[in-house]
Amino acid sequence: MNQTEVEQYALDNLDNVTGYLKIPSISAQNKGINETNEWLIKQFTDLGAAKVEKWTDQGGNPVIYAEFKGKSDKTVLFYNHYDVQPPEPLDEWRTKPFEPTIIDDKMFARGVCDDKGELMSRLTIVKYFNEHGGIPVNLKFFVEGEEEIGSPDVDNYVKAHADQLKADVCVWEGGGKDENDNFEIVCGAKGVVSFNLHVKTAAADLHSSLASYADNAAWRLVQALASLRTPDNRIAVDGFYDDIQKLTPAEERATQNMDFDAEKVKENYGLTRPFIYDDPREELVNGTTMTINGLNAGYTGEGVKTIIPKEATAKLDCRLAPNQQPKKIAKLISDQLVKNGFDDVKVDYLLGEDAARSDLEDPFIQLNVKVANDVYTSEKVRLIPNMPGGGPMKQFQDSVHVPIVMVGIHYAGSHPHSPNENIRLSDYKQGTYFLAKLLNEYK
Repeated sequence: MNQTEVEQYALDNLDNVTGYLKIPSISAQNKGINETNEWLIKQFTDLGAAKVEKWTDQGGNPVIYAEFKGKSDKTVLFYNHYDVQPPEPLDEWRTKPFEPTIIDDKMFARGVCDDKGELMSRLTIVKYFNEHGGIPVNLKFFVEGEEEIGSPDVDNYVKAHADQLKADVCVWEGGGKDENDNFEIVCGAKGVVSFNLHVKTAAADLHSSLASYADNAAWRLVQALASLRTPDNRIAVDGFYDDIQKLTPAEERATQNMDFDAEKVKENYGLTRPFIYDDPREELVNGTTMTINGLNAGYTGEGVKTIIPKEATAKLDCRLAPNQQPKKIAKLISDQLVKNGFDDVKVDYLLGEDAARSDLEDPFIQLNVKVANDVYTSEKVRLIPNMPGGGPMKQFQDSVHVPIVMVGIHYAGSHPHSPNENIRLSDYKQGTYFLAKLLNEYK
């Protein structure tokens, strides 16, 4: 397999797949879902899939499933999602978010990194193999449409269709290059629990002069929030850390070999404050977090309105290490608020996903390392136990029982979920060749 030929093929076939980026498939707003389903079904059908199905039996946005017959008896399952985040704020985009635009080596579009670009690459690989001797292994595609709202129905779909999803290995979405352009082979994902805190202190907003005796919901909430974290940024919830398992020797070695370029990270994200921990590497892999996503209370419009807010709400999430359970964590937080004297601050559980991590010494994981060393050179390859973000990976581990690896086409400046989301075409073509070579060697 010639690298230059495959990489050029990926670029030459961009026009065949960029229509995917033009569809605003925003699950949070229920936009573009049917149109995206139709696009995917046509793509899989035109590529000669042996089976293409639209699953709707478990509710929510449909799952698109496809199978391709290969030349060996091994089967690779691909996971992708077709929904994207809303594009706002629109005035911060350099280009129109749903009109893919190439500027120099970069393609800008909402979803091009997370996660449409990777499926575009995978579809191109199928087309390439169809035209160059056939697909080396059996392929299955599971493409869901609710990842950006927490994949609430994936567990049910995976359990209901576990027999169809049987495979030897799974290649997940995500992966790519870090701040120093090292290619990352990621073997898991953190869990997440998302919840609201809400407190109400009066039947209606009050005149601020009554603050002489009336409690303020906004102050009540921020005091409750402050009680859940220590000055050194640890989570002050009894039992919160108890279920975290120590890293295995292989996981510890991989974690210590991770690159973390502090200055480049600060530059990429425009950080203005020091890091909250001295060495974030182990925190990224096996640490846990509690993040205030947003606060809402009282009047925040222009001018003056002197009131005491009657109620206040905060949105939070916790990123969880393997073995931490989302509902248990939410219960521990609720119990801690009561212990701290905030029994009136209520926890409203929204969603949760368990963490997952594959065995770093699994033969398929090691094959990824071998192929990556060939394509990217061994000095530029990093094995990562898990990403700091989440995803519905644990459901596949529990029902399909396969090693899962994340490899992809993004880079540290891709800005997923933000304005000006982009990929570099050099990464796209190189990542396409890597995956094609991986499939060819796995046969």
